[in-house]
Amino acid sequence: MNDYKISIISPVYGAATLLHEFVERIIATVTKLTSQYEIILVEDHSPDNSWEIIRELALANSHITGVSLSRNFGQQNALNAGLDIATGDYIITMDCDLQDEPENIPSLINKALEGYDIVFVSRKNRKDSLLKKVGSKWFYKLLGYLTDTKQDSSIANFVLYSRNAIDALNSLGDYYRYYPLLNQWIGFNTIKLPLEHAKRLDNKKSSYSIKKRVKLAFSTIIAFSDKPLRIMLKAGIFIVLSVFVFAIVLVFKYLLTGNIVSGWLSVFLSLWLLSGLIIVMLGLVGLYVGKSFESVKNRPVYIIKEIVNINLKS
Repeated sequence: MNDYKISIISPVYGAATLLHEFVERIIATVTKLTSQYEIILVEDHSPDNSWEIIRELALANSHITGVSLSRNFGQQNALNAGLDIATGDYIITMDCDLQDEPENIPSLINKALEGYDIVFVSRKNRKDSLLKKVGSKWFYKLLGYLTDTKQDSSIANFVLYSRNAIDALNSLGDYYRYYPLLNQWIGFNTIKLPLEHAKRLDNKKSSYSIKKRVKLAFSTIIAFSDKPLRIMLKAGIFIVLSVFVFAIVLVFKYLLTGNIVSGWLSVFLSLWLLSGLIIVMLGLVGLYVGKSFESVKNRPVYIIKEIVNINLKS
């Protein structure tokens, strides 16, 4: 039996009917690898009875730690809570809907033992709706463009980290956390491991609505990139140069032909165009100021309401 410790972290929201099977399959898998393990279930203020089930599981098994957040802080901050608590030599984050199959954990550990600090799971044959897959693909394309990074829509939350990688992540002071970007920023040896993606067993739709996805996209882009500001600056310079060139053309046309250009409509449209662009630019700047305002408050990114078994961890 190996002497390393494995931590498995999973944010829990709207998956009460899957928790028992999820935990059972994790235990059946990791106990073949090591006797030292912990399962950290972070309940993100789920609308069902997830916390009651987590509490029951944690009280029955000292290897399980249950964490209940005071309100819904979002998946990324729920992961943050688990990562702050985890004590393992290898830390694995995964969703609790069983689309990330616990039986694949040994494959991730084997890659880590080869010397990789971060092992990303690339989902093969995703069992998601067409709308979700297409939306995810284009979101990551846009995110990659605006943050000047390479993003892969097949990679989600099923990731293994070494202790060194987790210590680096936990040392970051970012208020807005989006781990697909933070994972790239810290560096370390990484590898992508293609694994089959399972179908969700309870047949529920993802709790991430289109509205939540759009909100996450805006928050992530504003928090991690100033490229939208640079794009607006370039657009403003382009418009100024275009107007300057257009004005020169009109002057030459008048000098050559003597025709006076009347332009009620052109002036009207130009004013509306420029006013609209100015409002958009000010709004964009306002978003950045707002994010900075949130950050300087220095509020915690999550608040734990209750925790079970934290005192039993070595």
